[in-house]
Amino acid sequence: MQSAGLEKASHRRIAGVLGVLGALLALMLAGAGPASAHATLDSTDPRQNSVVATAPQAVTLTFSESVSLSSDSVRVLDPAGKAVDTGDPGHADGKGNTARVGLKGGLANGTYTVAWRAVSDDSHPVGGAFTFSIGAPSDTSVSATALQGAKADDLVAALYGTGRTVAYAAFALLAGVAAFVLICWPAGTARRPVQRLLMTGWTALLVSTVAVLMLRGPYERGSGVGQAFDLSLVRATLDERIGTALAARLLLLAAGGVFLSLLVGQLGQPPRPLPAKPAEDDGGAVGDGDAEAAELRALELRAAERPQREARLGLGVAGLVLAVALAATWVGADHASVGIQVWLALPLGILHLIAMAFWLGGLAALLVGLREGVGADVVDRFSRIAFASVAVLAATGIYQSWRGLGSWGALTGTEYGRLLLVKSGCVVVMLGVAWMSRSWLARLRSAPAEAAEVERAEAEPAEVPEPVGVAAHGEDPVRRAQLARQRAARESAGRDRGLTPTRAGLRRSVLVEALVAVAVLVVTTMLTNSPPGRVAGEVTAGAAAPAAGAAAPAPQTEPGRTVELKLPYDTKGRTPNAKGTATVTLNPARTGPNEVKLALDGADGQPVDVPEVQLAFTLPDRDLGPLPVALTPEGTGRWSGTAQLPLAGNWVVSVQVRSSDIDQTTPTQQFKIG
Repeated sequence: MQSAGLEKASHRRIAGVLGVLGALLALMLAGAGPASAHATLDSTDPRQNSVVATAPQAVTLTFSESVSLSSDSVRVLDPAGKAVDTGDPGHADGKGNTARVGLKGGLANGTYTVAWRAVSDDSHPVGGAFTFSIGAPSDTSVSATALQGAKADDLVAALYGTGRTVAYAAFALLAGVAAFVLICWPAGTARRPVQRLLMTGWTALLVSTVAVLMLRGPYERGSGVGQAFDLSLVRATLDERIGTALAARLLLLAAGGVFLSLLVGQLGQPPRPLPAKPAEDDGGAVGDGDAEAAELRALELRAAERPQREARLGLGVAGLVLAVALAATWVGADHASVGIQVWLALPLGILHLIAMAFWLGGLAALLVGLREGVGADVVDRFSRIAFASVAVLAATGIYQSWRGLGSWGALTGTEYGRLLLVKSGCVVVMLGVAWMSRSWLARLRSAPAEAAEVERAEAEPAEVPEPVGVAAHGEDPVRRAQLARQRAARESAGRDRGLTPTRAGLRRSVLVEALVAVAVLVVTTMLTNSPPGRVAGEVTAGAAAPAAGAAAPAPQTEPGRTVELKLPYDTKGRTPNAKGTATVTLNPARTGPNEVKLALDGADGQPVDVPEVQLAFTLPDRDLGPLPVALTPEGTGRWSGTAQLPLAGNWVVSVQVRSSDIDQTTPTQQFKIG
């Protein structure tokens, strides 16, 4: 009855914790505000899709946060696809959130394409492209759509993502196994399988860090895997925030190697022999002398255990400092390093990673420990650590979700949100399997016969001395091979003796939990490579927002699909602007929203200004129109706007030009849509 009451109380506590965490998540998501991570392009000079009268001296881009630039971060191509920039872009006026590249002189009229690629402050590469025109738009052989995003090479992206996943898993293995042996199973450091786990984690983290460092340059620039050995790219990566973090991780791994040698050397030593219990007197009398002897023995026992306690304490502190420093090499160069509440996001991100390592790496150590025959007390200690780790993961994960998502809609409307749902599902599965493991642990505690069997298995010698006659036949290779197989079989049987039915069931449950943990690590890597839901929502909203003062959404221009219409006009006036040419350009010249540019040039070909100009479109066959266009001035004789052309057919564009108070004309021209 008492056990049932405790179990119900435990259930109530867990339900209460989950309820509080759920309410906290709802409140945080409901009150979410704007944030930033992954740089977004805020503005450009010249403006996107604008027409400038004269060639600019430079192109300037302004981002939502600081960016890192390379020698080819901003490229400007003329209509024929030839580079016209001076190269080596830099920050405008020393502002870290800008990029500026100079242009060559003598640029002809036409449409120019700007392709850009930079590294945002959270170490993620971003890229895109846009166009502007000098004098008047023109056809261009450059496809801005093809340049948009400037994605990394598929092979490089796959290798880079794999390296990051391996690094996460290796950190969890290294930190989790070390914590397991320090807290739960100090004697485990003397076991070869545990030592192999520690070395595997350290080696995998070292190799994956070097691989990520070498692949970072090609990943940022979208080049092939062959550029991974370009030392100039490696040097450029080291100048970035993520390069500094990777270099620091390599230095910390050197210290980690020293820590592992001390860990195995100190805790892996056989325990000091305990003082022998004094023999009782023949009469078996119990008196003050026996009490003093017992007290003396207890003091000697504590003195004998003191060196290991001090070693565990010192190694535990050193290991925790090392784990925090290693976790900071991820958090300091990722989403937590930019955006809102950086002062809080950084320490919580470190705590999240360490809790993940203690849980997932501890599972790997527990798998080995169960095969080696650890007792229920070791499993029970790890169970408490795992519960605390899960609580920390839940609390810090809720905060990170709120900070990254910003709204409930982002859970399903963005890639970041969908990946977060997948990760949450995997964690729920892990918790379910962990609950099954607790039931197996309860059986193990209540099975004294199995515990005694394990103790007998551990007490048996691992090796049987070789018979004396073997030495005489040592020269027989067949006999030596046979004896080697027998020894291996005895060692394997000795290891497996601890796997009683209950222990085997617990090991299977822990194995399933560890396999699901691998999926969690993969999804975590994908999350760190995806723009947070807040940023994705802001970018989508910015792309869909209508232009100022216009009711229609901004059109998507496509170089090469521009339609240019020239309408000669003559108001019969005497002013210089009374006669000239009105040039109307549409892009993408299809049904739906179209960007419209209007240019008025006098008889000498120079831009002219007029008191009033109006632009409208009519579809006579469908009795539709005229549809006026709200024009925005962009300089002398230059206007822009958005025209909604809802149907295909033969449209008529009309430009009403008034050159004076009484002089006015309206030239028209027909063109086809669809």
